[in-house]
Amino acid sequence: MKPIRLSGHAQEQLRYRGVTEEEVVEAIRTASWCPAERGRLECRKNFPFGQEWNGKFYATKQVRPIFAEEADEIVVVTVYAYYF
Repeated sequence: MKPIRLSGHAQEQLRYRGVTEEEVVEAIRTASWCPAERGRLECRKNFPFGQEWNGKFYATKQVRPIFAEEADEIVVVTVYAYYF
């Protein structure tokens, strides 16, 4: 499979959204891909969380990378996280 590279914006978003680069890579490698806006792709993967985030306890964290598949690599343009 192609290497996965995070853009500068995506790397910044990891910290703000409580996501690790490993979670992004795992999501892209194991979850089903779907079309996203602007010709990009996205996927979603749920991870057990069992911690507090912003003062509230959540059992699950869902990681949703938005990415583009290029000829020789996958470029992640941003990352979203949902807690529930």
